[in-house]
Amino acid sequence: MKKSNRSIALYRFLFPLILSLCLVSCLSWFLETPSFTLREIALNPRSFTEMQLLLSLDVQNPNRFDITLRTFEYTVHLNQEEIGSGRLEKELLIPSSSVTRLQAPVAAKFKDLGASVMSILKGKGLPYKIEGKASVKTVLGSRTFSFSNEGRL
Repeated sequence: MKKSNRSIALYRFLFPLILSLCLVSCLSWFLETPSFTLREIALNPRSFTEMQLLLSLDVQNPNRFDITLRTFEYTVHLNQEEIGSGRLEKELLIPSSSVTRLQAPVAAKFKDLGASVMSILKGKGLPYKIEGKASVKTVLGSRTFSFSNEGRL
């Protein structure tokens, strides 16, 4: 009798554990990757040699459920030259089937920006590339993915 009770108790413990592991491993079947689109760059001089770029990014959640952006690491290239990088660790809730604005700061030195600053100030088209990794959390589990976005300012 005791052996039977132990088997039932073990089954009640293992079944939910195995089921949850299966659901988490199948997360990629259910989770569509969010997209990141650069909307604008604001320039804020900090000193004579350094400035802060504030990137305004739209994060689109194509899923039918909310996701939480947990970490966001990024590197910014202007005119095919790396100008800086950053990391956000503040969680951001992105509601289902919607777009949320994200502000991402990048510290850059004037010498690294070179001709890019003049092109930005004159309003000329300037190629950009933002790439990195993002970690999202859902009701089904967590996932980290890489992203890359290119365009012209």
